[in-house]
Amino acid sequence: MERGIFISIEGPDGSGKSTQIENIKRYFKDKNMNILFTREPGGTAIGERIRSIILDNNCSEMDYMAEAMLYAAARAQHVAEKIRPALEEGKIVICDRFVDSSIAYQGFGRKLGDAVRIINDFAIGECVPDVTFLMKLDPRVGKHRIREDEQDRLELEKDAFHIDVYNGYLELEKAYPKRIFGIDASQTIDAIKDDIYMKLEEVLKSVAR
Repeated sequence: MERGIFISIEGPDGSGKSTQIENIKRYFKDKNMNILFTREPGGTAIGERIRSIILDNNCSEMDYMAEAMLYAAARAQHVAEKIRPALEEGKIVICDRFVDSSIAYQGFGRKLGDAVRIINDFAIGECVPDVTFLMKLDPRVGKHRIREDEQDRLELEKDAFHIDVYNGYLELEKAYPKRIFGIDASQTIDAIKDDIYMKLEEVLKSVAR
């Protein structure tokens, strides 16, 4: 491939993203394809330092716009340093969360609206995932899969916040039906994997044309 494939995985906390990320990695490894796995916030040395601030439970006074801009700053570095170069090298980039997370969490959850999209347009430029897997699960179910003493600053938010975030994801799914592939994350692990693999076959066929 002249250009790689960019895959992002989104969904509420506790929706099973990590398990399915391992399945996606295995899918491409079995085909001997060169993959890069990364995550947000983070993915670079600068991004990981920003992550430690964003998710720190001691930063409860953080302004919502400051939070949104920190995410965008980490993302801008991530795209410039890691994601765009990997795609130019023809790699498969698998990213645990990307720009949709900011729109859902800060745009809808924090009620910052379209400002979040505008900020992130500058952060990502033309670097948009080819396909985004959205793990759809009631956020109240997902949140309670995570022990309270292991929850970060955002995970500790009230259920109402997480419901707003989830509704934001559903709105994004409607707005970008060609890119965002929604999956019922209440299914068995194998059933979810089958849905993902079916979509990945479609993506590879479209790239091969």
